[in-house]
Amino acid sequence: MSGCGSSLRVGLGYDAHRFDRERPLVLGGVTLRDHDGLHGHSDADVLTHAVMDAVLGAAGLEDIGHYFPDTDPAYAGVDSVGLLTRVAGLLRTAGWAPVNVDAVVICEEPRIAPHRAAMRERLAAALGIAPEQVGVRGTTTEKMGFTGRGEGIAAQAVALVERTDPPVGG
Repeated sequence: MSGCGSSLRVGLGYDAHRFDRERPLVLGGVTLRDHDGLHGHSDADVLTHAVMDAVLGAAGLEDIGHYFPDTDPAYAGVDSVGLLTRVAGLLRTAGWAPVNVDAVVICEEPRIAPHRAAMRERLAAALGIAPEQVGVRGTTTEKMGFTGRGEGIAAQAVALVERTDPPVGG
């Protein structure tokens, strides 16, 4: 198999936001009440944003800014997991389905492990896949860079999608 004819594709997503004391922290659709939130137009859920860009990229679609621009007041404070559900619909329409997603949250605090199961469940439900098909981990940068200095949080995700037969509307 080669190029566009492949039935499997991989995509990579990345997002980062700085901390904002005035907002709740939302990661993977889970509100972590014991920590400052992140600054952004939507709920600033870096984990979900990275997942969205990973699945969109794997399907050869535009990035999240194209579909949900931060200049549109309709997306101010919006729940990013709701947007991920819409992204899953865009994938289906384009003839793709998520196979699995693997993501890492990069920060010194908060600890991700206590919230991992809930994050996996929220992301999986939005994508229409089982929680076992979603990996979520946390890592630090050993106090290096903006995440190490506690200025914000970053996330990376990789997604595998498969071609469905036939594409919706195709």
